[in-house]
Amino acid sequence: MKCRHCGAELKLPLVDLGSAPPSNAYLTEQTLHMPEKWFPLRVLVCEQCWLAQTEDFAQADELFDAEYAYFSGFSSSWLAHSERYVADMAARFNLTADSHVIEVAANDGYLLQYVKARNIPCTGVEPTASTAAAARAKGIPIVEDFFGVRLAKELAAQGKQADLTAANNVLAHVPDINDFVAGFALLLKPPGVATFEFPHLLKLVSENQFDTIYHEHFSYLSLTAVERIFSANGLSVFDLEEHPTHGGSLRVFAQRSDTGQQSRSTRVDELLQREVDAGMLTAGYYADFQKKTNRVKNDFVAFLVEARRHGKRVAAYGAAAKGNTLMNYAGIRPDLISFVVDRNPAKQGKYMPGSRIPIVDESLLEKEKPDFVVILPWNLEHEVMRQLDYIRAWGGRFVTAVPELRTVS
Repeated sequence: MKCRHCGAELKLPLVDLGSAPPSNAYLTEQTLHMPEKWFPLRVLVCEQCWLAQTEDFAQADELFDAEYAYFSGFSSSWLAHSERYVADMAARFNLTADSHVIEVAANDGYLLQYVKARNIPCTGVEPTASTAAAARAKGIPIVEDFFGVRLAKELAAQGKQADLTAANNVLAHVPDINDFVAGFALLLKPPGVATFEFPHLLKLVSENQFDTIYHEHFSYLSLTAVERIFSANGLSVFDLEEHPTHGGSLRVFAQRSDTGQQSRSTRVDELLQREVDAGMLTAGYYADFQKKTNRVKNDFVAFLVEARRHGKRVAAYGAAAKGNTLMNYAGIRPDLISFVVDRNPAKQGKYMPGSRIPIVDESLLEKEKPDFVVILPWNLEHEVMRQLDYIRAWGGRFVTAVPELRTVS
């Protein structure tokens, strides 16, 4: 396999998670009785540009289809994060009714609803029909298409260049990362600013966040790799922020290399040096990740088997992609976890891909009163524990498996 960015031969392994179906390919009553497509799930690291990337097996149109069921707007903490982002960007870059904001991967309008509320003109780009429809229902104009150079040229030709573009948790999701990034250099007005948020590879490796690896994530990103990719495709990084979202993310600010007017913050070079100091530009940094991942899997399986042996009932919360990675890597089935609760009606009544565990609404928790509830989206642990605090009334306990097995009374 060749590197998606620089074309170098890939030889350095990060992790092998066996095989799994796409993490958002939820099953219905009908498809439950049909075979699933499983793909190998291996990540390799490029020793030229240090881009970590999933091996090519699944195509984007197989992963992000009309039934795509990830809706951003069901997390209150993520909505709060997005509202703060809009307020901060409007103030920092003086966005007004004469500005134009474009979000790529607008999902269900979770972010642009706050732009619209400020009477700032906006457009969303979203390829999945299910989430695009939800955004339109909020009154947000949506271009239902995959983003890249072709679409950027079309939008620019229509006079729809942007003062600000937002791309949250999508940079990792694109198979042709060069084409995707080059599109922003065309979409921005000459002084425009692009922001990108993505989980930081430094956190993924150092904190053993292996369950954020799934087929929809084609890339796993360090600032080192991102700066090289941007520089090669007409963008320059001028600032960044570190956020706790998704276990530790970067918000990178970029501008057109030819016309950008923003000065470069010292934060950029400081983080680049931190990555060097951590060893991220050496093969040794990635050497022990597989062992740590195996330990988490083994501890989780042992806990579930022991709980069953003692007659305890285990449920889970959050039918999230990261949960599907954990379930399928560990080989979990409904005999060990009875059901998964999720607030998203688009997932309720369906089944987790691979593990085929039923997804239900929250009312079943109070009815069944499980002894343990495994929080699969561990990055939302505090939000979920507040929401489900009532399980303590019957002695229920919370469990997280990543980065290590932990139970909370």
